[in-house]
Amino acid sequence: MTSPEERPRPRRFNLIRSFALADFITLANASCGMASVLLCIHYLEAGHYGPYLAWAFALLPLALVFDTADGAVARWRRDSSPYGADLDSLADIVSFGVAPAVVGFTLGLRGVWDSIILILFVCAGISRLARFNATAASLTDGETGKVRYFEGTPIPTSLAVVLVFFVAWKLDRTGDDLLGGVWDLGTGELHPLALLYLLSGAAMVSERLRIPKP
Repeated sequence: MTSPEERPRPRRFNLIRSFALADFITLANASCGMASVLLCIHYLEAGHYGPYLAWAFALLPLALVFDTADGAVARWRRDSSPYGADLDSLADIVSFGVAPAVVGFTLGLRGVWDSIILILFVCAGISRLARFNATAASLTDGETGKVRYFEGTPIPTSLAVVLVFFVAWKLDRTGDDLLGGVWDLGTGELHPLALLYLLSGAAMVSERLRIPKP
């Protein structure tokens, strides 16, 4: 029997040491998304201080750059870790699910129905990524080793909704004067602009939409 003194000590930071370069790029994606969320909070706390929100918007396209780069780097270096696919999905949830929802809330989607739609949107993004991870193997081309198509729209397409809110912000049509107005639906308010999140979420979980993967 091996004595406690003879047993090998666990290596510290073994998880981080097992990461490939692509994994650190994926974490940069998640960092951009989380920073965008925090900047939205700072924007509200600072009395709508514009530069905070400008950076919150700017970081989301940067997250997309990192999201594209991690796969390219993994293929270029022919080096990946067992965590790559899951890291990518978790990072995408932050940057293209939670962060866009927080942007919408920050700029005026604060009615009861708005909140329900934002929650559904994030849940749709999580579900879409879970389905992709579960079905990627069956959708992979045996010759190229790549997934042939996406079922439903990829979650980064949520940046199209963020772009609409960026335009609304530049037009100074946010908050109580949010672009598109507001509907009073008895138990709460609904801003029509929130329906963009509902459409985006529905497109992500659609089984009929099949988009070729570049």
